Amino acid sequence: MTYRLIIFIVAIIFGVVMSMPSFLQTEKGSKINLGLDLQGGLHMLLGVKTEEAIKSKIKTIASSIKFSTDDNDIIIDDLKIREEVITFELLDKDEIQYIDKMLTEIQGLNVEKEALNYTITLTDAEKIVVKDYAIKQAVDTIRNRLDQFGLAEPTVAKQGLDKILVELPGIKTQEDEKRARELIAKPAYLQMMAVDEKRADQVYTLSEAGAAEYGDVILNDVNKKEKHLLKEVPILDGSMLTDARVAFNESNQPIINFSLNSAGAKIFGNFSGDNVGNRMAVVLDGIVYSAPVIRERIGGGSGQISGGFSMAEASDVAIALRSGALLAPVELLEKRSVGPSLGADSIQASLMALIAGFALVFFFMIFYYGYAGLIADLALVANLFIIVAVMAMFGATLTLPGMAGIVLTVGMAVDANVIINERVRELLNSGATIKTAIEKGYSNALTAILDANITTLIAAVILYAYGTGPIKGFSLTISIGILASMLTAILGTHGVYDLLYTRINKSKDLRKWFGIKKEAK
Repeated sequence: MTYRLIIFIVAIIFGVVMSMPSFLQTEKGSKINLGLDLQGGLHMLLGVKTEEAIKSKIKTIASSIKFSTDDNDIIIDDLKIREEVITFELLDKDEIQYIDKMLTEIQGLNVEKEALNYTITLTDAEKIVVKDYAIKQAVDTIRNRLDQFGLAEPTVAKQGLDKILVELPGIKTQEDEKRARELIAKPAYLQMMAVDEKRADQVYTLSEAGAAEYGDVILNDVNKKEKHLLKEVPILDGSMLTDARVAFNESNQPIINFSLNSAGAKIFGNFSGDNVGNRMAVVLDGIVYSAPVIRERIGGGSGQISGGFSMAEASDVAIALRSGALLAPVELLEKRSVGPSLGADSIQASLMALIAGFALVFFFMIFYYGYAGLIADLALVANLFIIVAVMAMFGATLTLPGMAGIVLTVGMAVDANVIINERVRELLNSGATIKTAIEKGYSNALTAILDANITTLIAAVILYAYGTGPIKGFSLTISIGILASMLTAILGTHGVYDLLYTRINKSKDLRKWFGIKKEAK
């Protein structure tokens, strides 16, 4: 038994064993995930409000300025944010050099200075960078959230300049659809904000514009029963968050415990130590969840969010916090539900095409090449098993274009054996022995087979790298099919000929073996 035949047998066993759970739909074993077009689900097109990312960036810069000046005992006054502009006044002119150095270390700023008054904005180039990053970060964050939500192979990809395509296979109930949509759209923007203790009692008499004059914002609590007057510049934000987990309080109600990185822990500790007796609000997506009085310095960089969560709500908020806040809010532009019945019809039609194509190729090869065609058909069957096995092993998603790719692979898989059989026929007709014809037939055909398959494989890889959704599904099955066909056609069938050489040589009937009217030598 030659090494070629051993490899072929191992490949067949691997293909059969690994693909059986998918064919039989058993509970155990790796199975292929079905795409949105085959099992139904939810298709959404989201728009990204990139302008909000610039406002978030400005708030982060303002927080950094406040922490840096406080940490170095530099007094600044009237630190305010107006849309996309930061303003403040430096009280000691001897600190100008430090402030200027600090601002030059922050990239992408326009700094205007009039005496000791500073006005800071983002440069146009930095705004473009922030917007582009907000879209990329939204794609990564939404994908991460959906992975933690437990959905199999969701599709999340940028579409156009500021849109995101989301496809969620397997979403069948209204409840699951609602939870998925809320999880995707939730900004999960966590902030720690100081309560303006001096004017807190004016919260019900101040307007939004009036509050802004003092550098404050008015936010509602989670139950919408109480208003809070908070300092507009946050103490810290969710960018310093490292973890968020669901826990339970003394009343056995779900809460969310969160942890901060070293920088966040330092800011949190310093602020709490300097503001004992004052209140600090935990704000999530512009809603105050709690505003406890600081009793002592809070070290360790941890805190909690409580707000009457259900278990599902707490779990989803924790997922959103762990995966990171969306730098820019997203809005639903288009929603389309695909029913499982449509997927079942697609599967049935695709299977009919696959069976019909396979049957025609199978019988044509036998009719035209005799036993050599049957050997090629054996390689074709092994090829199909290997495609399913590899996709199941890696948990790949099968889409309708992917099934089209498998149908196309059926024709491409026998192409290598057609080239080989024709080379063998040519050599036999020119008077070569069977052994010489087989060996040279494979070696002469190898260059053409590699050229054809490698160029097709390169195109498929490029499609997978730059394509989305259906294009990826098509290129994936084509790629696996090409690699599998090269294994089965070049090594596999050659190994079978090695095994059957003695029988072919004794037969002398080349018409039966290769479909030509000539006696073997």
